[in-house]
Amino acid sequence: MRRLIVNADDFGLTEGVNRAIAECHLAGTVTSTTLMAGSKAFISAMCVAKSSPNLDVGCHVVLVDGGPLAPSEEVSSLLAPRKSAFRTGFAEFAMATMRNKLSPEHIYREAAAQMEHIQKDAGIKLTHFDTHKHTHIFPQVLRPLVRAARECGVRAVRNPFVPFKALALAHLLRRPKLWVRYSEVKVLNRFAATFQREVEQAGLRTTDGTFGIIATGALDQKLFDAIIGSIPEGTWEFVCHPGYNDVDLDGTATRLRSSREAERNVLTSPESKRQIESRGIQLISYADL
Repeated sequence: MRRLIVNADDFGLTEGVNRAIAECHLAGTVTSTTLMAGSKAFISAMCVAKSSPNLDVGCHVVLVDGGPLAPSEEVSSLLAPRKSAFRTGFAEFAMATMRNKLSPEHIYREAAAQMEHIQKDAGIKLTHFDTHKHTHIFPQVLRPLVRAARECGVRAVRNPFVPFKALALAHLLRRPKLWVRYSEVKVLNRFAATFQREVEQAGLRTTDGTFGIIATGALDQKLFDAIIGSIPEGTWEFVCHPGYNDVDLDGTATRLRSSREAERNVLTSPESKRQIESRGIQLISYADL
């Protein structure tokens, strides 16, 4: 049996992103989404979530490219030097992580603050969590996040590791822009065994892995069809970032702009739904794990 969760990240980033996620859900492809607790379009996202009872909502924990919800003095190690905001970009965050500059307690407090904001202030029941830029790929980040999730009653987490053998390399070899991304993600896969062990010990649920990470920023119908056609037996997640490339998006710090529209077009296309159904893949949500 092949089961697939299609999760849209960055819920709340802009109203255009919220609208696109709602459209993809109505088209029958997106089954869950993860909400950014401190986002500027949070209220809009909350309204979309409450009008979409079958759309599972998780917490998109932000520890990079944003600012804290917890008081700055309580999460100071997460902030860029001499600034009141988080570090910028995955590379800067990764370097701080590997140098043990991030306090596990600070990660826990910030994650708990974000999860509680969505649950208590917005009244949304969280089914799962993941992280912006997949920062929970690092064990020292994952552990305090798992602690926060358990205390907040969140019972599932994204498995951010990519099943490399499943996607034929021929598709990547024809797309040089994906080579660097492929190499970076493959190096980080060395943390996969630790992730599985930590999640299992904590009693959280997860999938067998995640598709779409390497394709982020480059997804089109042809690549989507290739990915869907390569999904093996098991329970998997496909991560996506649909949106509208509008004025609101211009005001955000994101590298994903026109690609969000391309993903929205793919995920609302009848062809995409047909590909999923013709492969005998069952679409599920995190609540089904």
